[in-house]
Amino acid sequence: MDAQERWRVDCINIDTAAAGHDADGMDSTETIAARYRAFADQQAADSSPTFREWALYVAASPKLLDRLSSLPSGKEQPNLVFAAARMHGAIPGDSESLHDILDAKWPQVRGTILTRSTQTNEAARCAALLLGMQQITGPIALLEVGAAAGLCLIPDRYSYTFNEIHRLDPVDATSDLTIPITLRGSLAPPSRMPDIVWRAGLDLNPLDPGDVDAVAWLQALVWPEHEPRRERLAVAARLAARENLDIQRGNVLDGLDHLAQKAPVHATLVITHSATLAYLDEHERREAVQAIAATGARRISFEGRGVDPAVPDIQAPATVETLFVAALDGMPYALADGHGNTLTQPPAR
Repeated sequence: MDAQERWRVDCINIDTAAAGHDADGMDSTETIAARYRAFADQQAADSSPTFREWALYVAASPKLLDRLSSLPSGKEQPNLVFAAARMHGAIPGDSESLHDILDAKWPQVRGTILTRSTQTNEAARCAALLLGMQQITGPIALLEVGAAAGLCLIPDRYSYTFNEIHRLDPVDATSDLTIPITLRGSLAPPSRMPDIVWRAGLDLNPLDPGDVDAVAWLQALVWPEHEPRRERLAVAARLAARENLDIQRGNVLDGLDHLAQKAPVHATLVITHSATLAYLDEHERREAVQAIAATGARRISFEGRGVDPAVPDIQAPATVETLFVAALDGMPYALADGHGNTLTQPPAR
């Protein structure tokens, strides 16, 4: 998992009752400055020189900190603020341009921050989903919770290479997008594409993969130096747009059952979620897992270690490449980095 994903998983559930959080639901400038310094030193340092520079610049600027303190708690997170600033013209590697945008265009940037959210839609995670679907027989009805633009609803529309040796293509043709995956340990590459006969998604803020503005926002969320991911996202969005995906607005607690009932009865319902439970508190995570179980579906999860309450603890040191767990019905079958580029056999229990 790279620094961007680690920050999102570790910090999305900031305790808003902690010191520095006031009665109006906003954080103090001191709290925000500390958060940006931690982001620079612990998250962006090894992954994005631009975001490290920007975060330190913001942390040292009373004027910018004052602006960010006017935002609701959680909305001043670096990923969201920097993506919004880039949407309005901030130039990667140029802290002065960041200052200019957050100063001169603050009303517009603030509006973007308040109306958008961080929605990572990483197609490479589909390789981990394929390994889980290999263990499920028969046609599959695929339902994703936290689908965003649906890029992980079409795992059978991408081509994959595993360890630069094994290749897996869609049944009908080679895909416009080939995703390179590294397998470690005794993990074997998938031998076949799943037979997905129905697919649908659920999201608090569904995105249209054919909408230029929606895709531009997803690309703005990709860190400046991660150009291969940005290029992959663009191609995956084009492929998803061809599918006319059904992505409903709703959450796992009040929208899942109705959508799940639309799945064809002759197919096995498989509900997936990747880096989605991290946005919920501990009680909500348990409720989400219970809601999925109540549908009778098989569940494939791809979440950070310790996030999925039904997945047992992994008895192995955590590394950048093993901080996420792919599990089928709560049983781990692969460890991974946050974007699913490297998959590792989990230790035997």
